[in-house]
Amino acid sequence: MRVEGNIPKIASDLLAHYDVHARRLPWRAPPGANAADPYRVWLSEVMLQQTTVAAVGPYFAKFTQRWPDVTALAAEEDAEVMAAWAGLGYYARARNLLACARAVAGDHGGVFPDTEDGLRALPGVGAYTAAAVAAIAFGRRAVVVDANVERVVARLFAIATPLPAARPEIRAATDAITPDARAGDFAQAMMDLGATICTPRNPACGICPLRQDCAAVLTADPAAFPVKAAKKARPHRLGHGWWIERPDGHVWLVRRPGKGMLGGMRALPTSEWNGAPDATPPLPAPWRRLAEPVRHVFTHFSLALTVHHAHVGPDVTPPGEGEWWPVAEIGKAGLPTLFARAAEMAMKERNDDARL
Repeated sequence: MRVEGNIPKIASDLLAHYDVHARRLPWRAPPGANAADPYRVWLSEVMLQQTTVAAVGPYFAKFTQRWPDVTALAAEEDAEVMAAWAGLGYYARARNLLACARAVAGDHGGVFPDTEDGLRALPGVGAYTAAAVAAIAFGRRAVVVDANVERVVARLFAIATPLPAARPEIRAATDAITPDARAGDFAQAMMDLGATICTPRNPACGICPLRQDCAAVLTADPAAFPVKAAKKARPHRLGHGWWIERPDGHVWLVRRPGKGMLGGMRALPTSEWNGAPDATPPLPAPWRRLAEPVRHVFTHFSLALTVHHAHVGPDVTPPGEGEWWPVAEIGKAGLPTLFARAAEMAMKERNDDARL
């Protein structure tokens, strides 16, 4: 492979490029300096899992303004953090975020462990996050492999094994090129390279600082790496949701179970998402079905949620635990995207009915 024999040069070439072209991000220290606050590094890494930098930016600013350190975050109520996370998706991350913050505050005096093994022992911290925080916040040599790094390394070494089977090989190759010094800068430089130059489609090989050592450049199609196994068809599910509104302009919201899809989030009452064409509503009422279902794609399945709406009397309380929420302030409920869309559609039809 072309990269063999040039491994020390790869790190030096990439770091020289990073010193000039590093992205300026609110959770980063300038090139050449470790981040002063591991909390900000950890928070950003959790938020960035399966989420773009552009989407994370406003959430990171909101969280760090409201909870400037890990102790402040640990002391907050679950519902407040889940509501602040609403819209960012992958809500298990928010639950893990709180568990980790409380462990750091309660078991470590509010100070993050400064080693990869110590970080890995925290609840909700996986191998990638532990490596990233150890390298970026503490300057430890750690092998950091996210999706961008995975793509860069697969191309650099022209690794032909399809994903996910290629991951051990990619990690070993990343280990081989990770320097002892400036490991955090190197990790971020690799991330930047994948995000801005070595992109999934149409990589800009002509301006890549590693093009002279990249094995994929010699192929007819560098973008063919990493090789991906054929995707399985994503299953489709059906479900039902209910918009229950009182005359005083309040809607009934429930809290989803702590574990499972959208765990701990406020939501409309729903049926199981098991494909049943009909479902029993939570209480008798003059139900009307919205014209179109709310469609949403999760990681492992797609969902069509049929929403039914009804007005109930002022003394009616649906079964189970829940709360009456003012419709005029539904945007403050922290509903996840699926239910925010359902609320938007229900309110639109409600308003259309009122004009008739």
